[in-house]
Amino acid sequence: MHMDHDDFAMGQWLVVLAYLTSAVGCALGLACTLQARTTDSARTRLTWLALAAVSIGGVGIWVMHFIAMLGFSTPGLPVRYDILRTALSAALSVAAVFCGLLVFGVRNRFAWQRLLLGGLLTGLAVNVMHYTGMWAVRIKGTISYDPALVVFSVVIAVVAATAALWFTVGLDKLLPRLVAGLVMGAAVTGMHYTGMAAVRLHLDPAAPDPVGTEVFSFLFPVFVLAALAMAVPICAVLMASASSDAPRHTTPVP
Repeated sequence: MHMDHDDFAMGQWLVVLAYLTSAVGCALGLACTLQARTTDSARTRLTWLALAAVSIGGVGIWVMHFIAMLGFSTPGLPVRYDILRTALSAALSVAAVFCGLLVFGVRNRFAWQRLLLGGLLTGLAVNVMHYTGMWAVRIKGTISYDPALVVFSVVIAVVAATAALWFTVGLDKLLPRLVAGLVMGAAVTGMHYTGMAAVRLHLDPAAPDPVGTEVFSFLFPVFVLAALAMAVPICAVLMASASSDAPRHTTPVP
């Protein structure tokens, strides 16, 4: 039995919540990337990039994915998630974003080659997370994909992620900082729903019930982890901003 799924089963508010979660995580991660680009210490730079990868990969991409997946259902039939594969998708997301940011943020000076390669890797990170996350989905039947829409979802993520990184070059002003987060959030959310449009469900009501966990049962721990993951870079960015804004006292020369 072939079916298209209803990815908006829980209403448009879910799309808005998913987008806002992604935009906040990405904006914070891009602010951390800026801090990495403006420091001279290699160790400090890597720390900032790791915080950025957790913010973008962990919250902006991974948490957003599972908020959006609340709208995924197979009417009258159960949907379950393989926890190990779900955890793997989180690890891959953070690691892949870190690689992309490392290419882009490894030097202070701007270079087009690093921007394009960093955007490519960061955009691919969004796709790696999404399709690994979908690999964790268990239904009564099988899932396949429309190849053209899969390719389109990759293009959306790479182009928008590159644009978001480009905006970070001007992050000393508030507007580019906000635009970068909104653009990156649009990349992740747009890629997700394009990827979901590519899904083709082949349901078999006679198949055994899928094994795994319901999305609601692990979403609360995910939110708690996301809050903790966001708290550290938020504090770090605020402290870094405060120290850079602090007046420098000079001792008068007698």
